[in-house]
Amino acid sequence: MNHSAMAKVSGLLLRKVSPQASRFSRPAYMGWMTVHPMAAREQSTVAAGDAKEEKPIQGLKTGSENGEQKAIVSYWGVPPANLTKEDGSPWKWHCFRPWETYKADISIDVEKHHKPVKFMDKFAYWTVQALKIPAHMFFQRRHMCHAMLLETVAAVPGMVGGMLLHCQSLRRFEQSGGWIKALLEEAENERMHLMTFIELAKPQWYERALVFAVQGVFFNAYFLTYLASPKVAHRITGYLEEEAVSSYTEFLKDLDNGSFENVPAPAIAIDYWRLPPESTLRDVVEVIRADEAHHRDVNHYASDIQCQGRQFKDVPAPLGYH
Repeated sequence: MNHSAMAKVSGLLLRKVSPQASRFSRPAYMGWMTVHPMAAREQSTVAAGDAKEEKPIQGLKTGSENGEQKAIVSYWGVPPANLTKEDGSPWKWHCFRPWETYKADISIDVEKHHKPVKFMDKFAYWTVQALKIPAHMFFQRRHMCHAMLLETVAAVPGMVGGMLLHCQSLRRFEQSGGWIKALLEEAENERMHLMTFIELAKPQWYERALVFAVQGVFFNAYFLTYLASPKVAHRITGYLEEEAVSSYTEFLKDLDNGSFENVPAPAIAIDYWRLPPESTLRDVVEVIRADEAHHRDVNHYASDIQCQGRQFKDVPAPLGYH
């Protein structure tokens, strides 16, 4: 039986059961709307397989083509939100929302370093040192390309850690102390760094291939490391973030001495970090470096918790620590 026949039978049964059931209500954004089931059938992308014309529900519009909005054909009633900035102008970003923006704390100490004393710390430290050698040889002073590769790697640990803690919380029937959300926030923040840089430079095909290979290897290696020892995994991430801070410091030096053009900041960065409209690339790199310094602190802190025999569920996570 095809989708159209199934929908017709369902409609007949619905009217047989109750005359009042021939209409149903469902929430539309900040309100309710009533839709006739036969109209909904025509509007469904599933049930309208043999329909000659699809009729979209009023208000379900998203995207644009040649300046004209195209409606989403669906009866599920999930229209996109009409968001605005504080000044009332339309919010144009779909990858983050106004309440997810923030002003970065650039006063954070960017020179802090966790001195490796124990064997575990030394293993994590020298692992990161070994990883950075080929990266520096390949990119040298090409800061933009280096930053893009760095962010594709830096966004992995938070996602892997958050995912594994999520599964652990489900298996053990216990809460996580907020660490799942904290780590996923970190991963999302790192991804936004990448979204900012690709507004300024587009990677070449060989750089994309390198990212594909490095991410595949690093994801699986970090996944296995986190399964074996979360404290080692977080210590490695802490040292990775230290290297990120160092790389962005070098980037700032070249911007200051004129070796790299200080272009205007992209619009996505201005909105995400609430930067002044006249901000430049230097301002963007400075707030990204501050983010990396905060991630450094969080991951070294997470490793310290584990090293002291504590569990994440017993120690509140530093949510929103940017």
